[in-house]
Amino acid sequence: MTPRRRTPAAGARRPAPSEPDLFADPTVGAVPYDRRYDERVPEPDVPSIPGESPASAVPVTALTRIAKDVLEGAFMPLWVRGEVSDFKAHRNGHWYFCLRDEASQIRCVVWSRDRRRIPAAPDDGMQLSVLGQLTLYTARGDVQLVVTAMEAAGDGLWRKALEEARARLERDGLLAPERKRPLPLLPRRVAVVTSPSGAALHDIISVIRRRCPSVEIVVVAAKVQGDGAPEELVAAIERVDRWREVDTVIIGRGGGAREDLWAFNDERVARAVAACAVPTISAVGHEVDVTLCDLVADVRAATPSAAAEAAVPVLAELRAALGDTAQALRSAMLRCTARERARLVQAARALHRSAERTVERRSARIAALGGRLHALSPLAVLGRGFGVARDASGATLQSVSQFRRGDTFDLILRDGTVRATVDDVVPDRQSGDAAADPSST
Repeated sequence: MTPRRRTPAAGARRPAPSEPDLFADPTVGAVPYDRRYDERVPEPDVPSIPGESPASAVPVTALTRIAKDVLEGAFMPLWVRGEVSDFKAHRNGHWYFCLRDEASQIRCVVWSRDRRRIPAAPDDGMQLSVLGQLTLYTARGDVQLVVTAMEAAGDGLWRKALEEARARLERDGLLAPERKRPLPLLPRRVAVVTSPSGAALHDIISVIRRRCPSVEIVVVAAKVQGDGAPEELVAAIERVDRWREVDTVIIGRGGGAREDLWAFNDERVARAVAACAVPTISAVGHEVDVTLCDLVADVRAATPSAAAEAAVPVLAELRAALGDTAQALRSAMLRCTARERARLVQAARALHRSAERTVERRSARIAALGGRLHALSPLAVLGRGFGVARDASGATLQSVSQFRRGDTFDLILRDGTVRATVDDVVPDRQSGDAAADPSST
């Protein structure tokens, strides 16, 4: 009886070249039969393969880990396009959502450590292209895509992030026009927060040196794009704010793509610019580029060169303006002096005329009063031929009763005094006096 050919089990060890190949020629190495029992000689035991039989069943964890390794090894990170659905932001910072099209969907996850590369969380229904690694979530055996970057159709994510940050800044009053401060006319020292290797710094230094060489420039180095740029910009602004030895701060960079300028749309950087105690100028990109730093800064410049022009004046023009101002001030002083001199002359003339009129009025009044006094004066009476008798003590003798025979008295006339003696006293009989004293006759 010819023995049957045995098919080797999958994964079984093939015989070495020196051994007879039992599967190549059925007549070589045939198993002998005992003709008495007509039975085959027992074959040797072959080790079983994992998962080949219930005895060699593999654990679920081992299966999922093997499947994960196979998936991650078979697929390199790739971009996948679809529509967002069932978006959830977990409290631990991770994002979970599904990406689907008309026929299929796949679960996606964004770990919290990768969120800083994504400007904003996507909304349900948004069309996305995501970069991720296909893997297997071993705890549940679910296939998922670990996303590290995403792009929305158009500028959806970037616009959403910008609008949300702007709304928060506006709610806190950081965009109000009344909080804008004026720049100093002639700063002594200007700080420039930018990359030391960028073209923006060269433009700023060239413009300031040309316009006002006396101004000192302090460069505060910071990254202006890529990972870590917002943190370095915030640290640089805070360092300048603590120093307080500068008069103006210029923060910015040259032009670039939207992603290159995104550090200046970071809310942390915008709040640091708004909190800076020194007047700030934001000069990010070109004139068409508007960032959050532009909105919160005291002055927004279209380019770094324009920021330098806004920061310092042209020294020659300033000197010329000062000369013109001095000349105008001198002319104004001369005009003012001439005008005041004319006013003083007019006032002096008016005062002289007023004094003359006052003197005339007072003279007329004095003359009138003098005439009245002269009319009432005893001297005027004397001028008309009358005299005044006074005794030795100077008292006026007004009545004949005051005279005694032999008394001496002074008779005051208009042009002198006559010393006289009483020889006789004759009373006026019409006066109604009493009888005269007999001794007086």
